[in-house]
Amino acid sequence: MIGWYVHHQGVGHLQRLVAVSRYLRTPVTALSSAPRPAGFAGEWVQLDRDDDDPVDRSSATAGGALHWAPLHHAGLRSRSAAVVEWVARERPALFVTDVSVEMTALVRLCGVPVVVAAMLGDRHDPAHLLGRSLAQALLAPWPAPGRAGEEDDDERRDAPPAAQTPVLHVGAFSRFDGRDAPTDASEPGRVLVLWGSGGRDVTDADLLAACEATPGWRWEHRVPGSALFRTTTRATTPAPVQGASADQGGDDVWEALLRAEVVVVHGGHNAVAEVAAARRAAVVVAQERPFGEQVRRAELLRGEGLVALDAWPQAREWPALLERAREVGAGPWQRWAPGDGAERAARHLDAMAANGGRLA
Repeated sequence: MIGWYVHHQGVGHLQRLVAVSRYLRTPVTALSSAPRPAGFAGEWVQLDRDDDDPVDRSSATAGGALHWAPLHHAGLRSRSAAVVEWVARERPALFVTDVSVEMTALVRLCGVPVVVAAMLGDRHDPAHLLGRSLAQALLAPWPAPGRAGEEDDDERRDAPPAAQTPVLHVGAFSRFDGRDAPTDASEPGRVLVLWGSGGRDVTDADLLAACEATPGWRWEHRVPGSALFRTTTRATTPAPVQGASADQGGDDVWEALLRAEVVVVHGGHNAVAEVAAARRAAVVVAQERPFGEQVRRAELLRGEGLVALDAWPQAREWPALLERAREVGAGPWQRWAPGDGAERAARHLDAMAANGGRLA
């Protein structure tokens, strides 16, 4: 049995669980305060939330040693007890945390080997170092360094030797891996703006300014919380479409990706991996996130030869950016997301579960 903790924020953690679980030979049970996702066939343990009011936020980090453990919180107490009870009953061979330092510590204190889902960014604070040092391995959904002498990745850079946990680089993966992505399905001159539900730094005015600065390009917007939807052309403001911002269904997004010649996408792992799966040219724009995660991903993508920015550019820069993306094309995606990342992750986890939680 493999246990898998899924953080409730956003949908990326859930999508990673679904993608990898499809290839696991070992039975898997997920534990989370998020709703059970479609497509997950394993057992599901619903946990209480640990952040609902009343909550003493001043105590949450335990003086910087942890990320979230508020004192005297009923939900935190009940969820911790539920996890320990599940571990005692099921005796899992391995446990995956995606992602929580506190869950990593709790399960490891029960004597269970833990694999931690790695994340990019400056994560050298005491809590991250603790979680990393407790892990048997880090599962990294990006490629291994490609050049001799290149830094391994943020999860090990500048870390003390004792905390240099093995990193399993499997490449980026998404819910769209394995789908056919014909190049002749794209429409020349079509731009897709693909944004997620985790908040955005970009306004509708920014999107319209980019559109108006690029005559000859047609822009389609998949941006939660935006009045823009579907297609707009230069100097044309589309009418708001009621409920359109929530239209982020898998098949619908995939079809939009295939139509696009260039995709403008935020720097989150799952969104970038979905564009990679479609093998479309892209302009990746990092958003402000804790620990600089998306800025670091943009840095790595630039190293692969892709067009990636640390912030939304001025409108006048968009014509050249789209042309650069067109020239670069989709070739660099092959190393970033080879197409079998979820399967490779599952093989690692199955092997570790069969080997007492140790790497072969």
